[in-house]
Order: sequence, then structure tokens, then C-alpha cells
Amino acid sequence: MALIMDFDAYLLQKKINSHTFRMSDPDRYGEWAHIFVSMHPDSFTAQKKFLINETRRRYPLEPEA
Repeated sequence: MALIMDFDAYLLQKKINSHTFRMSDPDRYGEWAHIFVSMHPDSFTAQKKFLINETRRRYPLEPEA
């Protein structure tokens, strides 16, 4: 059985702060979350590659102390 990744776990893997992303850009967050559940994470990454990089720069994870 395949392990299904949730969208917030995916964003964490991509070093994107999901809370800040959700609060700052709820429309894009909602659109991406909706699309994410309909495809494999690798396909989502391929489709949104350049947007993911831009989003990572905009909403980076805080470094752990």
C-alpha cells in the first residue's frame, strides 16, 4: 500500500513554511492543496517546479535552533 503524503508534509519536505504560506497567500495555497491530492508528489513537483522555488524563497522555514 502506498503512503499518501499530506500537503503540509510535502511543503515541509520542500522547506516551505506552510503556516505562513497559508496565511499570506490563501488562494494559491488552496489551489495547490486541491491539485496536490489529485496527483503523485513527484508529478506535482514537476508541474510547479519554478513556482515551488519562488514560494520557498518567499516563505522559508525558520532554521532550527
